[in-house]
Amino acid sequence: MNFVIRRIAFYLVAFLVAATVNFALPRLMPGNPIDVMFAQQNSTLTPEARDALVATFGFASGPLHLQFLDYMKSVFTGDLGYSIRFYPQKVNQVLAYALPWTLLLAGTATLLAFCFGSIIGTFAAWRRGGMFDAIVTPVSLALQATPAVVIALTALFIFGVALKWLPTGYAFAPALDPAWSWEFIGSVALHGMMPIMSLMIVFVGGYLVTMRNNMIGQLGEDHVTMGLAKGLSDRRVQLNYAARNALLPSVTSLGLTLGAILGGSLVTEVVFNYPGLGQTLYIGIVTRDYPLIQGQLLIMTFATLLANLAVDLLYVFLDPRLRKA
Repeated sequence: MNFVIRRIAFYLVAFLVAATVNFALPRLMPGNPIDVMFAQQNSTLTPEARDALVATFGFASGPLHLQFLDYMKSVFTGDLGYSIRFYPQKVNQVLAYALPWTLLLAGTATLLAFCFGSIIGTFAAWRRGGMFDAIVTPVSLALQATPAVVIALTALFIFGVALKWLPTGYAFAPALDPAWSWEFIGSVALHGMMPIMSLMIVFVGGYLVTMRNNMIGQLGEDHVTMGLAKGLSDRRVQLNYAARNALLPSVTSLGLTLGAILGGSLVTEVVFNYPGLGQTLYIGIVTRDYPLIQGQLLIMTFATLLANLAVDLLYVFLDPRLRKA
């Protein structure tokens, strides 16, 4: 319990620091959100009309310390204000619509990458030096070094433009209304197939290489040698003795990735015009939508810290030494 309390206190302080940085970052960007909004519409404002807009979006002017106090109040009350780009919708409404799409896209891709990368990395390390390892390891390193935009654009051109097998954008067919029907679910699955696979390819190389290297380190440990000397099957030694311990750093990486997916899929979502949090953040940055940017970064921060806390607690389950300590 002391361990849990210490970790919660640590992440609470980290959240407050991150929230302060989150407040400062949008205001370091050049331009004013009100002026940007009307410049894009080729509109002009009278001084009176501009003052009225500034009063509506109270964050846009006034002393910084007062803006900061209002911002911190909104953080703890959950009222993130109105979005400039999507006015009169509130930031909570905009993010609530985008959140499920990002969870579906990036969450599915991350879990698939973790499972495939860990399994393939385990077998590559167990048969290190063989043909399987000689093929898998260079391919995974190449995937790990390839930018996400390259993979997304390549998939879009091959499967969407050249072969016309899959839709090139959005989350479902525009002619359909969201509903719990097989037609709508099938359309979502079809539209999500290409971005999910593109994002999975981006992630899988890192998990594979990490698991392979960890497994190779574990194969030289005494407990693995003892398991083989006791006559245990290769499968049991491989999974229960080596893979379980080698999985710990991969679980840490998974926790960091799960926390970052709420904004880390920005490139993929922009390429495929997918209506998730990444696309929403991009729109907010372009339009200088301070409340939207702050709300999105706040969600990313909270999700990352929460995922790290979950990993810390999961470590206690996976590593018996921590329970005894």
